[in-house]
Amino acid sequence: MLDQILDSSLAHSFRTPLMLLVLIVLEAVLSADNAIALAAIAQGLKGPKLQRYALNLGLIVAYVLRISLILTATWVVKFWQFELLGAIYLLWLVFNYFTSQEDAEHHHHGPEFTSLWQAIPLIAVTDLAFSLDSVTTAIALSDEIWLILIGGTIGVITLRFLAELFISWLKIYTYLEDAGFITVGLVGLRLLIRVINAELVPPEWLMITAIGLIFAWGFSKQNPDSLEVVEISLESLENSLNKESEKISS
Repeated sequence: MLDQILDSSLAHSFRTPLMLLVLIVLEAVLSADNAIALAAIAQGLKGPKLQRYALNLGLIVAYVLRISLILTATWVVKFWQFELLGAIYLLWLVFNYFTSQEDAEHHHHGPEFTSLWQAIPLIAVTDLAFSLDSVTTAIALSDEIWLILIGGTIGVITLRFLAELFISWLKIYTYLEDAGFITVGLVGLRLLIRVINAELVPPEWLMITAIGLIFAWGFSKQNPDSLEVVEISLESLENSLNKESEKISS
């Protein structure tokens, strides 16, 4: 469907800006499940400060890996083993999430970290696994590397803010973390299907629709104590703003 839009006579004269817009939208939409996975990983660290550091440093490494993947994509796509490894890793994340015991205090599934440096590699590798799907999709739409690089850069920036936002939302919405990891499983299955038979890969519009419906379910119920979480977050934000104002005035 995207190919038909981009190849239409109306879009021909605006192909470059339209292509860039399509890549940005795709990166933003496909970043939602990635952001959930990264937020869940960051939650394995105690305290918001360590979580922010992990996301910042992890995504710096992830950005370098993603740019490297884009620049070598024409070589990487020749080897189905890369996509198989990405699919296995994402499906392992989903399996690990749904089979791990829940932290009764924080309602958190998944790994717990005692050090910042344990979380950073996992964040970087997780983004790289997701990038195998998004970069392959981008290359199928455009052969202009600079456009894909811009889309990838915007994708990482979007991912950084989404991941921190999801850390707060995971405490508020009951089904959101489950919904996120279901979509992670869909991405893993999509990569696996591509390895087995590329002709069976579902189209982008179907993938985006499925992700949208799953996230609609994820946001459908709030935790009973969510108002308390929101109040604490607002109070923390107010305190931070007051401190910044005091610094400026002094």
